[in-house]
Amino acid sequence: MRRLQRELPVLFALSLALGLVAFPYAWTLLTSLKTEAAINRALALDFTPTLLNWRAVLFESNIPLQMRNSLLVGLLTVSLALLVGAPAAYAFSRFGVGGSGLRFAILAAQMLPPATLIVPLFLIMYSLQLLDSLWAVVAAHLTFILPLATWFLIGFFDDVPRDLEEQAMVDGCTPWQAFYKVVLPGIRPGLAATGLFGFVLSWNDLFYALLLTGKNSATLPVGVAGFWTFRGIEMGRMSAAIILAVVPMVFASFFVQKYLVRGIGGGAIKG
Repeated sequence: MRRLQRELPVLFALSLALGLVAFPYAWTLLTSLKTEAAINRALALDFTPTLLNWRAVLFESNIPLQMRNSLLVGLLTVSLALLVGAPAAYAFSRFGVGGSGLRFAILAAQMLPPATLIVPLFLIMYSLQLLDSLWAVVAAHLTFILPLATWFLIGFFDDVPRDLEEQAMVDGCTPWQAFYKVVLPGIRPGLAATGLFGFVLSWNDLFYALLLTGKNSATLPVGVAGFWTFRGIEMGRMSAAIILAVVPMVFASFFVQKYLVRGIGGGAIKG
């Protein structure tokens, strides 16, 4: 009984926090199940649920295509960012390439507003005939995801003991084999966390996708924004599209959370 009394305030605080976080998503879901007339009565809870908004979004719009585009852009961007960022971060961590000055220099793009980069990016993509393609969005997303991925991974490489690499090379591994077989397995949690963070940034980007894509290459945020028309906001359809945009991120978070636990449990010694 005393234990319950001690834990009751904590449970209440956690329940309150969960309610505050979940309320916007629950309200958006309810809105997606309302007709336009019911939506106009914003606080009305006595309505008949309908799937008309979901049917329109899934079968009468480009949202499924745009979800596929966002998925491809996110996976390509994260794969390239980790492929390039991991060796770069390893060079910073182990060999001090460029010193601390270069470490901060790779984040220079983060100090500039996206509006200053979009004009040269647009001109470059136009010259390469890559406008209205997914590659244009991938290139734009790499300008801010690659520096962040490199920066994050430096800290994870710093935590891997150098003795592991030296032992691997004593056992006959080349430096590249030691990096691939020993060091990378030791930072699996870091790779997973960095990959998820980069994917979320790519998935949520509207600015670059809006200016570099067309009808066939538009991503999901562009599709969601498209429900804001000259006639007003199609709130029901937009709410359904927002739920479709949120659900993959929730599942990805749960998956990576489990992977992080397994990665920490496996660690560098077992790798």
